[in-house]
Amino acid sequence: MPKSELSEKNYRRIAYINWLLSVPILLISSWPYYMMCEQLHISRTVSLPGSIIFALPFMLTILHGHVTMALGATHRHHYYNWLQNHPLTFGLLFHHMITSTRFRLFLFLGSIILLIFGYFIR
Repeated sequence: MPKSELSEKNYRRIAYINWLLSVPILLISSWPYYMMCEQLHISRTVSLPGSIIFALPFMLTILHGHVTMALGATHRHHYYNWLQNHPLTFGLLFHHMITSTRFRLFLFLGSIILLIFGYFIR
């Protein structure tokens, strides 16, 4: 019996792997912003949230790529629909806007604006 990549068991596996990868990717992606803030003597009240906002688009892009590699570009929408159908468990922090490139660019630009704002109020 051939295994289908479009099964709930596979979706759960992908969700678990994404959860495990999210924190390390967030930390790896946030340190350049934090170090820039340290070099510019920007307050930690700006640098810590700014680091997270800066790292989120990179983390989301890598996790979106993981889903694409696991399921293929033509089937990844099935996984995201499955997440939306499980809002209180696997899809707890998922919103369809997360997969939007426009949203990720907005987060990146928001972090740059926060960096500039933090530089002038230091």
